[in-house]
Amino acid sequence: MDTQNCFHCGLDIIKEEEIIFDARNFCCNGCKTVYEIFSLNDLACYYDFEKSPGATPQDINGKYDFLDNESIVSKLLEFQENSTAIISLNIPHIHCSSCIWILENLQRLQKGISTSQVNFPEKRVRITFNPEVVSIKTIVYLLSSIGYEPYISLENYETGSNNVDRSLTYKLGVAFFCFGNIMLLSFPEYFEVKEYWLDQYRGFFRWLIFALALPSFFYSASGYYVSAYKSIKTKMLNIDIPIALGIVVMFVRSTFDIVMDYGSGFFDSLTGLIFFMLLGKMFQIKTYSFLSFERDFKSYFPIAITKINADASEESVAIYEVEKGDRLLIRNQELIPVDGILISEKAEIDYSFVTGEAIPITKHSGDKVFAGGKQIGKVIEMEVLYSVSQSYLTQLWSNDVFQKNVEQKHKTITDSISRYFTPILLLIAFSGFGYWIFIDANTAFNVFTAVLIVACPCALALTAPFTFGNVLRILGKQKFYLKNALVIEQLAKVDTIVFDKTGTITTNKKSNISYEGTLLSDENLLLIKNVLRASNHPLSRMLYDYLPIPILQNKSANDTKKLKVDAFEEITGKGIQAQIFGHQIQIGSAAFVNKKEENNIQQTSVHIKINDVYYGKFIFNNQYREGLEALFKNLSSNYQIKVLSGDNEGERDTLEQLLPKGTELIFNQKPEQKLEFIKKLQDKGKNVMMVGDGLNDAGALAQSNVGISISENVNVFSPACDAILDANEFQKLNYFLKLSKNSITTIKMSFALSLLYNVVGLSFAITGNLLPLVAAIIMPLSTITIVSFVTVMSSYYANKK
Repeated sequence: MDTQNCFHCGLDIIKEEEIIFDARNFCCNGCKTVYEIFSLNDLACYYDFEKSPGATPQDINGKYDFLDNESIVSKLLEFQENSTAIISLNIPHIHCSSCIWILENLQRLQKGISTSQVNFPEKRVRITFNPEVVSIKTIVYLLSSIGYEPYISLENYETGSNNVDRSLTYKLGVAFFCFGNIMLLSFPEYFEVKEYWLDQYRGFFRWLIFALALPSFFYSASGYYVSAYKSIKTKMLNIDIPIALGIVVMFVRSTFDIVMDYGSGFFDSLTGLIFFMLLGKMFQIKTYSFLSFERDFKSYFPIAITKINADASEESVAIYEVEKGDRLLIRNQELIPVDGILISEKAEIDYSFVTGEAIPITKHSGDKVFAGGKQIGKVIEMEVLYSVSQSYLTQLWSNDVFQKNVEQKHKTITDSISRYFTPILLLIAFSGFGYWIFIDANTAFNVFTAVLIVACPCALALTAPFTFGNVLRILGKQKFYLKNALVIEQLAKVDTIVFDKTGTITTNKKSNISYEGTLLSDENLLLIKNVLRASNHPLSRMLYDYLPIPILQNKSANDTKKLKVDAFEEITGKGIQAQIFGHQIQIGSAAFVNKKEENNIQQTSVHIKINDVYYGKFIFNNQYREGLEALFKNLSSNYQIKVLSGDNEGERDTLEQLLPKGTELIFNQKPEQKLEFIKKLQDKGKNVMMVGDGLNDAGALAQSNVGISISENVNVFSPACDAILDANEFQKLNYFLKLSKNSITTIKMSFALSLLYNVVGLSFAITGNLLPLVAAIIMPLSTITIVSFVTVMSSYYANKK
């Protein structure tokens, strides 16, 4: 069957809801309105950049009333002075050139906006406007009306603009400037050109090279000196010690050569070494810097809430101003920011943010509601029990046991090598100096310098950053985002994998729906579909999408697509009862339609009763992720696999058939029990990787050696973890683990290659047959060789099936 797509957003159009305007098809009035706005403002070329680039505008009535509060607005602004103000807003929907074009032409849609600039990688737009002409609230509503609703959270209110540390960028820039200019000035020295002008000013150029080397030596390389000092202070020899010592020796020896007029020294190699070392660091950091992994509750909470005053008036107040005893108004789809007592008669709360379970929980007047729940349905009122900093959700995030210990003493592979390499190298250098000092002082200094230069562990130090940096880039392109390079080493050591069930090996995006009962006629299906159309309950929407559009005999689809519902009542937590053309329809739970369940296995089901006659039920079964069975089969040959779930055992039989034999299945687990389970495995000497989602897995993710969060949208939710895996790439988990092990193999091979080079170089240096100048030339060549080797090998393993 042919399907029509919306001209604006590209979504499939439901035939009975199709809107035709200006000879174009739209799925709703929202998309039609955006098209009209663009057309009236001569911005219709928006659609020339990309087909169907827009998003369907959402109803945000009352959502941004807090922007009328000046104290809140002042926290969001980056700058405000008289008639000029600047604000940066996060726009999650930015995805193509059309988005950039329309967002940078906001001044043509709204008077008072002077400029707007898009930061595409960060999905942010920076808007300069006149606050005397247009308000932030008006700008936000404008953005929302054209399908670019901004995401504003408590984190924006509390922290304002982020302070970015650019020190490494500055150091790299200085090192590159010094290296490039010194190389240019050193060319005559390489070729020993005999020319009067060069000979006349040779001394001047050498001192100029010396001056250019100073910023690189003192500023760009300062991090290595600090690291070496701290390493010596803590009596833990790391690889930065010989690097720092090698840099200092090269600088002192080069300075000595210039002062004594022995030559130009090795300032070109010195600045080149510093530049390439910093480049390796930058390459690694830039790979994963665009994600924020250690988010806490502030990243997801609203920045303001509606408070009901004693005189029944309403006002928007900042979250941190909410106190115990305050009365709050929570609208549909709003997040509950604090723990409190429900005042309204009933409410449906979606705690998927906390638990990962998408089925709403029914609360009654007097029940306690917790922070983190999302209100679904009509507005409710609640009384605050605790301030935001004392809520259960905040305590769960802040609890020490739920946080990964950043001081954990995990030895990196580079640290393990340097533990032996550093003292051996220093011993060889001083032994060579001690031997030659009694024979020839000049040779002794040459030997000491050559040993430190030729064996300078820059290749060793660059091996891991470039390998891990390349792997991080490869994994990131495949939507597996690691917190840092250390996670790759931890992944390679994993021997036990623990999976959460709901939202991890199952998907929240779709369900398998089956029907049990008497066959429903086309007329009955039409009645059911029209009743469901009026409901906003998640199960109602899923069932509405699942059911076909029946066509009655002797009538066209247009005649039967919509029926008038005479009476409609949705009873929260139970079901729907309605009347259409004299037919009484009941859709809901078994108790609601007076049907006794035949078994004790808990199922998510919707029962159907028409004119007091029970027909049957639609059963919603969990949809397991694509490729799950093959993934578990591949993993079971190398890892112990266990599945933890907070659900009941209703799907044990299904899972046992789906998963490999011997897979341990544990149900009815609370967050604390999941954490303890991981702990017990670690006490047995296991290296555990936890794969979960939702805040209820935060403790287990933090306790595990590697915590991976499965997310349907990486820009929306990521609890404190070591990695975020896009749900669509779940079946590649075994591939990612193999690539991590191959990365360690690549590093070990490059270490062996580097050490072989060092052995050969040292054999010449210690015997006095290797001049420092030759050593300084060979050193960067070895570095380039090693970096090229690890880049090629890591890419090879990534492409290997």
